[in-house]
Amino acid sequence: MNQQTTSRSAWLLLVFLTLLNILNFVDRQLIVNLAPQLIKELNLDLKQVALLYGYYFLVFYTLMGVVMAAIADRWSRQRLIAGGLALWSLLTAASGAATSLLHLASARVLVGVGEATLTPAALSTLGDAFPPRQRAFSSGIYYAGVPVGSGLSLIIVGWMAPAYGWRTCFYALGVLGIVLTPLVLLLKTPARGAAEQLTHEAAKVQSTSEIYRSLVDTLRRTPALWLTIAAAVCLNFSTAAGSFVLTWLTRERGMDFRSTAIVNGLIVGIAGLLATSGSGAISDWFHRRWSGGRLWFLVAKLCVFLPALIGFYSLPTDAPFKLFYVCWTLATFSSLSWYGPIFATVQDLAPLKIRATAVAFLMLAINIIGTGLGPLTAGVIGDQYGLKLGLPVCAAISYAALVPLVLAARRYKSDLESSQYRAR
Repeated sequence: MNQQTTSRSAWLLLVFLTLLNILNFVDRQLIVNLAPQLIKELNLDLKQVALLYGYYFLVFYTLMGVVMAAIADRWSRQRLIAGGLALWSLLTAASGAATSLLHLASARVLVGVGEATLTPAALSTLGDAFPPRQRAFSSGIYYAGVPVGSGLSLIIVGWMAPAYGWRTCFYALGVLGIVLTPLVLLLKTPARGAAEQLTHEAAKVQSTSEIYRSLVDTLRRTPALWLTIAAAVCLNFSTAAGSFVLTWLTRERGMDFRSTAIVNGLIVGIAGLLATSGSGAISDWFHRRWSGGRLWFLVAKLCVFLPALIGFYSLPTDAPFKLFYVCWTLATFSSLSWYGPIFATVQDLAPLKIRATAVAFLMLAINIIGTGLGPLTAGVIGDQYGLKLGLPVCAAISYAALVPLVLAARRYKSDLESSQYRAR
């Protein structure tokens, strides 16, 4: 593929994979968005909802993600995605029939196994479809699935749950995924190494053991890579804990569930879409001008949006000039703007032959620590002192990312050159 052009098939591939990621996050967020109903009908508390959203789902999701990524680096990526979509959709539908915490937790475990197939295979495919100069942009568009899917999930819950019950939400989304599964098999994926115009020998598939050894060696020899992963863990701590915002606003601030769910969905969807796509494009611009520019962009972003974050958690909901809603929108934008820069940086620093596995390792770290501990921390503090304290604590933890971001940005150029030299 010409380094200066992007084919029409690459754009179509990006659109379809992004749509699958949107569905992925609509399904995934149902648990936490339906928290008030689940707490009431299944007799749960915030900690149990956090575990359903977090570790009951994430342990299998992340561990299987590493396994699935190794398969994606060796096998048909579209078949892997199709199988995963069918599995997670079936178990999403099954979640609607749950009558207890145990039933719901069992379904969530298998949903995690299915969803583990998507992102490593999808980002590996996009890394081959788009030239390196557009890598953060394409990753950012793909990760628009997080805010758009989360926002749609809120809107669906706000509209459907009061009228038809929470179980209908699970049934409807499960059926939709099953219907889409055959379309995945029609995907045309690029050859491995196509973006870098590598020879067949250079892009040759490795054995599973070679892939894992290469990952360990790359992490050991490339400090910028594991520093970037550490920063992502901190950033995701607050992003994941933010899934309790709807519960905080309705239970502790007295806002109406239905209208707040729809407003929250619109804010997450619109601000998040601008954040993921916009931050990818802007960080690519930074990257073309400064070494480690994508990481420097995140440093600047954290500093610029700090006042909005403070305002969101401290202002009254009826603050003049709709200032509470302005801060809410800006804080949401900030919390969802790190995906493109982080995932592009990891793909840059990881050797081609283990690109999907490196992405899976990143996901393992951010999910086990960030997505798992973030909501759990907010939930445990929330059960004792209220989410008015739990959510700001998690937001503060995200600012620890400044240290590894600066260190990784300073090392980026030398570590990238070293990684490329070893890959020859």
